[in-house]
Amino acid sequence: MTRSIPALVLLACLGCAPAQEPSEWQAPRGPGGVHPDLNGVWQALNEANWDLERHMARASVQLRDGPMGPVPSIPTLYMGATAAVPPSLGVVDGGKLPYRPEALAKRDANRANWSGLDPEVKCFLPGIPRANYLPQPFQIFQSPNQIEFVYQFASANRNILMEDPGPAPAPSWMGQSVARWEGDTLVIEVTDQNDQTWFDRAGNHHSEAMTVVERFTPMGPNHLAYEATIDDPETFTEPWTIRMPLYRRMEPGAMLLDFKCVAFVEELMYGELRRYPLPR
Repeated sequence: MTRSIPALVLLACLGCAPAQEPSEWQAPRGPGGVHPDLNGVWQALNEANWDLERHMARASVQLRDGPMGPVPSIPTLYMGATAAVPPSLGVVDGGKLPYRPEALAKRDANRANWSGLDPEVKCFLPGIPRANYLPQPFQIFQSPNQIEFVYQFASANRNILMEDPGPAPAPSWMGQSVARWEGDTLVIEVTDQNDQTWFDRAGNHHSEAMTVVERFTPMGPNHLAYEATIDDPETFTEPWTIRMPLYRRMEPGAMLLDFKCVAFVEELMYGELRRYPLPR
């Protein structure tokens, strides 16, 4: 007598697949043949520049009280949906930033006055980590002994030091970056940034005491795992970390193009100083 196999078991086995062996992929070696090759044009594809934290969609990046709830503020009202904040699962471990109470109040004030306060609006240099997830690409140039990051936004750049020269002479917009290799991971410690940059368009901010430790790890031929741990005891109760993939731009001839936005904001910043100002 032949025993029949239950149909449910047959259906279940249709989805069976042989066990996969662990990936043996290894990043190609870069110039000098020792460390992974990070050369290329890279870009984040997420909503981190709108708001690092997990959030629902919002009607505008800058809101005011309305009769039935928050509505877009006057500076963003006529931008319509282009200024609406897209929803996001967030990139912060744990979902929320561990603000000190007074720093959280400043974040809220920043958010309520985004159009006048966000450094991105005025084309100021973005700082680290924000430069890495602005909605524009950046390029890594790697030689046997040197690494340079160049950003399309505002033509920003930073020279990555492979030996620690000691404290920077003064805080700056992009800070001082000192790197080391931990296996196939490029680890960069960024110090001496001024307190003028934000993390995103949601008003998240920091002090000059901030230290950022970045990690760039090749995970495949066309993507890097990026994480940055922020330690700023003047603003936050504990260190916190963001994580995201960075993707290689794959179109033929991928390169950075000119986005020297200083000239684009002259009317915003100085237009009222004209002898005959344009309507505002």
